[in-house]
Amino acid sequence: MRNYTGYFIKNDYPEKKLVELFTTSLVDYLFPEINEVESFQSHQIINLEKISAILQILLSAKVINRTINNKQVNDIFFNELENARAMLFKDAQFMMDYDPAANSIEEVILSYPGFLAITIHRLAHILYIQKVPVIPRMMSEISHSKTGIDINPGAKIGCPFFIDHGTGVVIGETTIIGHSVKIYQGVTLGALSVKKEEATIKRHPTIEDNVVLYSGSTILGGTTTIGHNCIIGGNTWITESVKPYSVVYHKNQSVISDRNFDKEPINFII
Repeated sequence: MRNYTGYFIKNDYPEKKLVELFTTSLVDYLFPEINEVESFQSHQIINLEKISAILQILLSAKVINRTINNKQVNDIFFNELENARAMLFKDAQFMMDYDPAANSIEEVILSYPGFLAITIHRLAHILYIQKVPVIPRMMSEISHSKTGIDINPGAKIGCPFFIDHGTGVVIGETTIIGHSVKIYQGVTLGALSVKKEEATIKRHPTIEDNVVLYSGSTILGGTTTIGHNCIIGGNTWITESVKPYSVVYHKNQSVISDRNFDKEPINFII
């Protein structure tokens, strides 16, 4: 049966168009003072009642409905929206503060692919941590197709967070990212191997606070930790942990130097 959203579940899985409507409606709802977008089915400003109705339809799909408490998921999701919005404004301000090409927070929100990817991720992650199947991953793929940035909804990302340019960024499911981290295009935070039996363990790296990952850097492995206040240069390949205040750069091989200027610099090869 159709409801006023114009959609219904045809089979065991949620429809892609409905997931996209849910996702884009949420983005527009979170930033109404900037987007001022009207809803698809009516000419009224998008509101929570309609978005909630869409979510309820999505959760009614058999593959989802049999694994979760729909009402609980719905209540938790909408209770978390304001917190997500507050985090996203901090993300936008962080981008504004550190990107010399940014002229306003409004410009960041309206046009930065990194910001859109982070927005959709923070929303999808709310559903992921409630163990909602399928929908969070569909949301992340909507973001991926629009931005070229692939963030698994399971990744834990601190605030603020900045993805600059963004094309080709890949962030795996069990990645943990701290606060005030900046990532440039082509960065991969991945697993050392792809084995189905490792699905329930930490496969992806941990990036601590105040780290910069420059373009093309690849960091792999669930036990790999990039310590706080590190700078990781472009085109580096890292599979072992790096201590805080280090600089890693590529010069025929990857070299690490100590960023703690109070001590005598230490250089070694990985």
